[in-house]
Amino acid sequence: MEVLIRSNKIDITESMKEYVREKLSKLDKYTLGPVKATVFVKIRNYSQKVEVTIPLKTLILRAEEESEDFYSAVDLVINKLERQIRKNKTKLKKKEKSGIKEFNIDDIIDLSYEEKDVVKRKKIAIKPMNIEEAILQMELLGHNFFMYKDSDMEHIAVVYKRHDGGYGVIEEE
Repeated sequence: MEVLIRSNKIDITESMKEYVREKLSKLDKYTLGPVKATVFVKIRNYSQKVEVTIPLKTLILRAEEESEDFYSAVDLVINKLERQIRKNKTKLKKKEKSGIKEFNIDDIIDLSYEEKDVVKRKKIAIKPMNIEEAILQMELLGHNFFMYKDSDMEHIAVVYKRHDGGYGVIEEE
């Protein structure tokens, strides 16, 4: 697994980098294949926040944790990623067997602070998928909504989590 480590307001030492690489190598037992993990470390007040993003062939694994100690934050985020992988392993294998089309984000571009009110902007390649795949992807990313191309209707749709615990879908006419 290739690891890219970035930081904000903190200098990452070689021992910290080695610790992150060692912990991420634990995920290799789940046979994720040749993947590139992005780790972002930043300081918030007196705590350190560690964010890990691993784009896979069919989905994106993402987790973040915050702790006063860098090493404990890394341990917590690795545990969260492992739980995500174990929880969804059977779902993903079932979808692979049924011949579901691949989801792949080609370019995520951060154009931060380009406009006054826009804090972050991303561009994604929208791949065809069904509603179940979109909900799974949204849950794995930890977001409240997810935009996708409906494979049945061939139009853009947004699935979102409702306050009552259900899901909603917004479709174009």
